[in-house]
Amino acid sequence: MNRDEALAIVHKYVKNLNLVKHMLAVEAAMRFYARQFDENEEEWGVTGLLHDFDWEIHPSMEEHPMAGEPILREHAVPEEIIRAVLSHASHTGIPRETLMEKTLFACDEITGLITAVALVRPSRALYDLKVKSVKKKWKDKSFAAGANRAEMEQGAAELGVELWEHVGNVIQAMNSIAPQLELDGSMSDKNKE
Repeated sequence: MNRDEALAIVHKYVKNLNLVKHMLAVEAAMRFYARQFDENEEEWGVTGLLHDFDWEIHPSMEEHPMAGEPILREHAVPEEIIRAVLSHASHTGIPRETLMEKTLFACDEITGLITAVALVRPSRALYDLKVKSVKKKWKDKSFAAGANRAEMEQGAAELGVELWEHVGNVIQAMNSIAPQLELDGSMSDKNKE
């Protein structure tokens, strides 16, 4: 499965632009780590892109992502990608065994927190976002209260990467696609006009 085929699935089932941006952020982080670990970047990127494809049609823990599994099979998504998608949600009971599965879990929640931190900065951008800014917001439990910090810590631990190094890696990965994520400062520029 290539990126264009995965994007076609995303566009068929996802209308929420913020959800699409989340999946693009996870894709970028997965590609970053695939390069770091000398793994298949296309496969890892597609996995990140598809991981939440069914959230709009199955927006409950009882359904997501299990109810999306048959849809992925209909679209001939490879089994290792389907298994990674299923294992990224702890409630499925599917253990994360492969490096790709562990990386997907580690990159999922953290991209949301990084996005939230970037959006409250004056620049509304990733280019000037430092790990220390994420660390400062991390300590404020009322900030991005829905972000599961315990899962983020668990993900980094399962991946074998120190948490704040992981945050720096994901910031770098997301920065590579900042315009697509609307985290390049252009929105604040538009607001000034």
